Amino acid sequence: MLEADAQRGMSEGDPKDPVFALVEVIEALSGARSIGQIAEIVRTRARLLSGADGVTFVLREGEDCVYLDEDAIAPLWKGLRFPMSACISGWAMLNGRTVVIPDIYADPRIPHDAYRPTFVRSLVMTPVRPTEAIAAIGAYWSRQREPTAEEVTLLQVIARATATALANVQAYASLHETLARRDLLARELDHRCKNTLAAVRSIADQTLRRSASPAHFVEAFNGRLGALSRAHELLTRGDWGPAGLADVVGQALTPFCGVGGLRLAVSGPQVGLAPETAVAMHMTVHELAVNATKYGALSVEGGRLDVNWEVDRREAPGALEFRWIERGGPKVDAPAARGFGSRLIEQGMAQELGGEAQILFDPEGVQFRLRAPLSPRVALA
Repeated sequence: MLEADAQRGMSEGDPKDPVFALVEVIEALSGARSIGQIAEIVRTRARLLSGADGVTFVLREGEDCVYLDEDAIAPLWKGLRFPMSACISGWAMLNGRTVVIPDIYADPRIPHDAYRPTFVRSLVMTPVRPTEAIAAIGAYWSRQREPTAEEVTLLQVIARATATALANVQAYASLHETLARRDLLARELDHRCKNTLAAVRSIADQTLRRSASPAHFVEAFNGRLGALSRAHELLTRGDWGPAGLADVVGQALTPFCGVGGLRLAVSGPQVGLAPETAVAMHMTVHELAVNATKYGALSVEGGRLDVNWEVDRREAPGALEFRWIERGGPKVDAPAARGFGSRLIEQGMAQELGGEAQILFDPEGVQFRLRAPLSPRVALA
């Protein structure tokens, strides 16, 4: 029975045993999830273990020492900030060495004027990490005394455990940020997938309604689906951030640039489009290019296409003016009825940007004009 009790005592530990108390400190630090929790554990447990009259936790921020927290018989410097070169905690961190000072007024490294209003007469200051120290732990006594080797070692062990705890907090914060970003990306991906599926469904439905034959449907649907895919490819390369209007136009026109003798001009200032707006603009340019390939300037050699835009700043907030002008193609006759492509071009862009969009069937060539106010969706890059 006595042997069992002895074994149980060895496994559970004696709360009065300094080694057991130190293990408890290390365990508490290992579970800390913030710098504030670390500081609280250090200031209370270190004072209890060392028998000091005060303990402070100092954090390094650039070239300053920030006295983050303390547990002492009288106020010290909690919340104050000092240059690294002006306090003993800075000296300990810069030199990566534990400082033992039995008499603070006999040591030239101590700023005596700062200590006179306090109870401190002797101290131990140990850095948290001997190289590239990020913090320091100070223990203070109200009388002149030589801290024992055991007291110094105990503070150094706590400092080492604190260094690990701070690294854990940093890793925990990084992991938390990564998980939060993962959740955000998952929600964003879900949103994009739903939007893409809705767009594909709408394209399929509208194309089918106005297709004269299955072959016509396949051709038109595949073309629009390919345009949607190329728009998403452009945005993916830019991490789904704003896309340059010139890049959007260039990407949309690339499949149509093989027309022999085509004279093509694209010009305008740098304008950034929000992702959804970039997709709408890409689809608009694609529809215009398909129409031009079948009936307009891109259907014959010698055709001319001028795509340009400018920003009108005469009235706040300013407005984007976008123009598509075809010349040199067959004579243009206005259609008897508007198809899905025309409605996609005019209504889609007007609704997307809160502006005005119009297709002009000029006999000399189709024109498309868009005027939209500058906004988060359309902005100078």
